[in-house]
Amino acid sequence: MDTLAGSQSDYEGVRGESRLRDVIISVIRQNGPIPFSRYMELCLYHPELGYYSRPVERFGKAGDFYTSSDVHAVYGRLLSRQFEEMWRLLGSPQHIHLVELGPGRGLFALDVLEWCRKQFPDFSRALRYVLVEQSGALCERLRQRLRDYVGNRTAIIADSFQVAEDFAGEHVILFGNEFFDASPVELIDYRGAVRVTEADSKFAEVFVPTSRDEVEFVERYSIRPEAGERVEISFAALEWMRRLSQMLSTRSGFAIFVDYGYTREQQLAGRRRNTLMTYRHHRASPSFYDAPGEQDITANVNWTALESAAADCGLQRLALVTQSQFLLGIGETTQFADAFQDCKLPQEHAKVALQLKQLISPEGMGDVFEVLLLAHGVQKTQAARLSGLRFQR
Repeated sequence: MDTLAGSQSDYEGVRGESRLRDVIISVIRQNGPIPFSRYMELCLYHPELGYYSRPVERFGKAGDFYTSSDVHAVYGRLLSRQFEEMWRLLGSPQHIHLVELGPGRGLFALDVLEWCRKQFPDFSRALRYVLVEQSGALCERLRQRLRDYVGNRTAIIADSFQVAEDFAGEHVILFGNEFFDASPVELIDYRGAVRVTEADSKFAEVFVPTSRDEVEFVERYSIRPEAGERVEISFAALEWMRRLSQMLSTRSGFAIFVDYGYTREQQLAGRRRNTLMTYRHHRASPSFYDAPGEQDITANVNWTALESAAADCGLQRLALVTQSQFLLGIGETTQFADAFQDCKLPQEHAKVALQLKQLISPEGMGDVFEVLLLAHGVQKTQAARLSGLRFQR
C-alpha cells in the first residue's frame, strides 16, 4: 500500500474540501477500495461538493485555468465563421442547431451569438444554440449571461444531453472545447489498476489486476506502462463519444472537438504517458489526492480511441489538426479582421495582436490544443474545402 497524502493538514482549510474528503473516505469504508475513476468523479462532480458543482469561479484570471474563449472574443468569432461555412455546405437550412458541450460561463456562446448576429445575419436567423451543462450553478450563470437570447429561444439551456437531443433538429453542429479531458479516467500503473483506499484518514493506493476491458483498451488504443509509468483509460470519454456520434449519425452535420490529447502512435514513440494533472490558481501539479473538490483534475484525451468510436457509428473523420492550423486556416482569408475590427487605437491593436498570438502560436495554445473534425451526411470532397482544414498536414 502506498500512502500519498503527507499529513492531515493537507486536507484542512476550505470547509467544502474537508467535507468532500470525509464523503470519499466514507464511501471507501463502506465499499472497500474504489477505482480511480470513481474518486475523480466524486472530486469533480459530487452534486454539492464537487469541483464543477460549487458556485465558485473556476475560469479566467480569478479561477484556476484559462480556456481559449477567456483569451479574446476572436476565438468565438473565428469559430462563428467556421460554423457559418458549415451551414452553407449543408445547403443553408432554415434551422441548424449548434450544441455546445460543457459551455462553462458562456463566454464562447455569447461571442458566437453576438458575432453571428452582427456579421452573418442569415445564419444567425437559422441558428438555435443549445448549451449542455449539468452544473446547476453554471446553468444559472448561463441564463444570466445569455438572457437576451434565452428569452427568444435562440439559446436553450439543457441540463442533460437527453434534453439537448430532444431539441436538436435535422441539421446539427456539435462543439466541445476542453470537454473530454474532464472525463473520469482509470489509472493503469505498471503494477496494475489503481484503487484508492484510506489509511489513517489519508488517501492511499493499492493495485489490482487489470480487467479484460482495460487490457483490451490498452492493446487497441494505448500502450502497456513500463516500470515507473502510468497510462490513463477514459471509458467515460469513450461512452460520451459513442453517444454524440450516434446522435450525429441520424442527422446531417459536423462535430468539432478541441482538446489536448495524443494518439497511440505518440505513446508508442514514448510520449504522452502519465498525463494526469491538477490545476489550481493557474498552477499545475500531479498531487491529485490533495484538496479534493478544490482543484481541477484532468488527463489528456486519447484521440485514437475517440476516432475509433466515431467511426464505429459511421462518422467521417475529416482531420485532426492543431489549433494553430485550424485558426490560421479560418482567419487567412480576412487576415484576422475579426480580431481587430473593434480596435481604434494602436495600443488596442497591439494588445489584440498579443492575444491572438497566444491562441495560434506554437509557444502559446496553438500546438498544445488539437482539433478533431468529424462529419455525417456531407460529401467528403465538400467537407475538405472547409477553411479550418486549409493548413492540415
